[in-house]
This record gives sequence, structure tokens and C-alpha cells, in this order.
Amino acid sequence: MPVVPPPVIALGFAGVQRLLAPKEDAGTARKLAASVLAAGSVALAGAAAQRFRAAQTTVHPLHPERATTLVTDGPYRRTRNPMYVGMAGALAAHALGRGGLATWLPVAAFVVTIDELQVQPEERAMERNFGAEWDDYALRTKRWL
Repeated sequence: MPVVPPPVIALGFAGVQRLLAPKEDAGTARKLAASVLAAGSVALAGAAAQRFRAAQTTVHPLHPERATTLVTDGPYRRTRNPMYVGMAGALAAHALGRGGLATWLPVAAFVVTIDELQVQPEERAMERNFGAEWDDYALRTKRWL
């Protein structure tokens, strides 16, 4: 498991995007599209975190072994990782708003990094905690989208 929480990792990649972005100002349409994508991404991540709180299980990304409930409803019906999808969406919104092709590279790098450092270890913990229930869920629900 990483020692840096995923939101901090996402913020680091957002900083890289800022460095890679062209200097020109985004147009109104691009700003609007980026705002809509950002709002949807934040709403998705927030709804996912709310489902964890409602199930009274841990939302702490560095300690998935403390999970007491396998949450499979709400946004978790469509993706096993809606919080990370939301973070990737927020980075995509940032890339869209900043412009330039290079700003999309940190989005891809975030997905690869989180998948390797966070998602796969989390999934091993879920398999240990929930066994066949996890296996069934993982078979019917995609990891990302």
C-alpha cells in the first residue's frame, strides 16, 4: 500500500498538468465543459464516500483491510472504484480546462499509478476480507468503467 493518500497523488498530477499547460486562456465553452465534468466527478466521488459512511465502513485508502462491509450499491454498481474514477475525472476536467495535449498525460499516469499502487492492493484486501462475496462482485462489476 502507498504511504501517500490518493487525493494527494491526484493533486500532484494536477500540479504537473499546470506545468504542462499552454499559456493561452481557455475559451468559455471549454471552461464550461470542464466545469460540468469537474462537478460530475466530484459528485461521483462524494456519493461513493457517502455510501461507505452509510455502510459504516472505512473510507481510509491506506487501510482497506479495516473494511467491515462490501459496498456494492450506488455508484459501486457501475464501477468498483468510483472515488478513483471521480479523481481521474477531476484531472480530466483540469486537462480540458487547461488545454493542450500534454495535460492529458498526467490523467493517464494517475490511472496507471493508482491502479498499481492502490487499487490492486485494495482488491487483494477485499478478497481476503470478503472471499466469495468479493469474487462475485468483481466478476459482475468493472474495475474502472
